[in-house]
Amino acid sequence: MRSKHFYPSNPILKRVNWMSKCPRFGPAGVPPLFRILRTHLADVPRLLREENLDALEYQAVKWDQKPQMTQEDAESLGAEAKKRDVLLSMHGSYYLNLCGKEEVVEDSKKRLVACATAADWMGAYVVVFHTGFYGRLEKSYALKTCIKALKEVVATMKSLGIRNVKLGPETMGRVFQIGSLKEILAICEEVEQTQLVIDWSHMHARRKGRFRKIADFRDVVEEVERRLGTTAVRSMHCHFSKIEYTDKGEKRHHVLDEAKYGPDFEMLSEVMVEFKMQPVIVCETPLLDIDAIKMRDTYMKALERNRG
Repeated sequence: MRSKHFYPSNPILKRVNWMSKCPRFGPAGVPPLFRILRTHLADVPRLLREENLDALEYQAVKWDQKPQMTQEDAESLGAEAKKRDVLLSMHGSYYLNLCGKEEVVEDSKKRLVACATAADWMGAYVVVFHTGFYGRLEKSYALKTCIKALKEVVATMKSLGIRNVKLGPETMGRVFQIGSLKEILAICEEVEQTQLVIDWSHMHARRKGRFRKIADFRDVVEEVERRLGTTAVRSMHCHFSKIEYTDKGEKRHHVLDEAKYGPDFEMLSEVMVEFKMQPVIVCETPLLDIDAIKMRDTYMKALERNRG
């Protein structure tokens, strides 16, 4: 895997000292209070920095086959993010199915390229996306179809000069979706210009409560390291929230303080420290920035405990 490391420089976290590398934390989209205040998109990086957050995942989840923002707006956001040292990523269109009927796959590829185009404008390093649905296809065939489509998307991106944006296939929370850990690792092994995206809550839901102890998180990290190497482990892009699930998998995201739901971010923090991970942690709870701050503080406490 050809993942690039991103080593943040948050002044609040200067006491972290393994070659000055540490995780980044931020919200999946514009936080609710920012929206109430009708904050201009380009002001979001500054406001996040005032909360000592240093990542933002722009939400392009309803986009069609062309970018749904102007190049000017994208570049303005990117300039402010660079100025404030806020790392940008993008969540691509939900309207993707890379193993459906031929016309569905072709439209999905166009939507993914549209997202990658705008991500390139704003300087986002990865476009996170959902790969598709098995439907009536045998699982291994569906995965092969998805990999073939993604190789074609990468070829199109290269032809357009989009080389600094990676495609981020995400682990998925429903059993009828392509997106088990094994499948996502296979995609990252087979497709160039990809970035590993681990959604811990999705994996928890897909396996009906997978993460019950620290060793459960450690098992995933060790499997990633076996398949993709240490660089992929330390630089993975992550989503996290508490999650409710049914027999079919993911049902609803919940805030961190809802103790009845898992997984437990404190357990993940321990593993992050153990493996010297520097991931981007994107908060997907309803309290986007508030819970991102709690995750950051939980990680810092785990770091201090293990340093002692």
